[in-house]
Amino acid sequence: MSTSGYKRILLKLSGEVLMGDQSFGIDTDTVARVAEEVKAAKDTGLELCLVIGGGNIFRGMAGAAKGMDRAQADYMGMLATVMNALAMQSALEQLGVPTRVQSAIQMDSVCEPVIRRRAERHLAKGRVVIFAAGVGAPYFTTDSGAALRAAEMRCDALFKGTSVDGVYNADPKKDTDAKRFETVSFDRVLQDNLKVMDASAVALCRDNDIPIVVFSIREQGNLAMVLAGDGVSTVVSNQA
Repeated sequence: MSTSGYKRILLKLSGEVLMGDQSFGIDTDTVARVAEEVKAAKDTGLELCLVIGGGNIFRGMAGAAKGMDRAQADYMGMLATVMNALAMQSALEQLGVPTRVQSAIQMDSVCEPVIRRRAERHLAKGRVVIFAAGVGAPYFTTDSGAALRAAEMRCDALFKGTSVDGVYNADPKKDTDAKRFETVSFDRVLQDNLKVMDASAVALCRDNDIPIVVFSIREQGNLAMVLAGDGVSTVVSNQA
């Protein structure tokens, strides 16, 4: 998988990645390392959007499972994504990467509202745009938010950085015989419930023909390697 055909990508990171070795919260060293990965990707000439989950701080589904009102819990999860976005913005700007945060929940004191044409201008000027607060409504995950922004911003691909190096036919942490796909179709992912992203996000990418590239962000330098075609990943697409 090479960047040769890509001008603009959206990078989706799970909030858990920012915990590092901690059990909760934001590990500043880990955020700094991930920021270096983002900078290296941007330095290849790509226009780059980011979406970061909030599971390292608060996950709406977990709150609802413990008796909280689901909509209230989801809004709390959205606020967690804003905290992560601001942390990443700070780390990127310390590396000299101009960055803007746009939130689907309006909070003018700390970031911009999501305005597509403004985000387009930021990208054209070489800035990284971090989209926060998901889609701005409960009952949708940040995966859905990432797919929506990728479609809205006409991204060439959605890169999902996780703790595993691709898509498997079973959970590789539980099944030692699990096999990794090099490529797999959107329809196969949905039919076999392969847990790449939630079903609505996969369907949105399928319908807009946006390939999903799943790789491990925990390995240093892996994003650049995957972009160059040297790293390990799984490509989910309509052509697989």
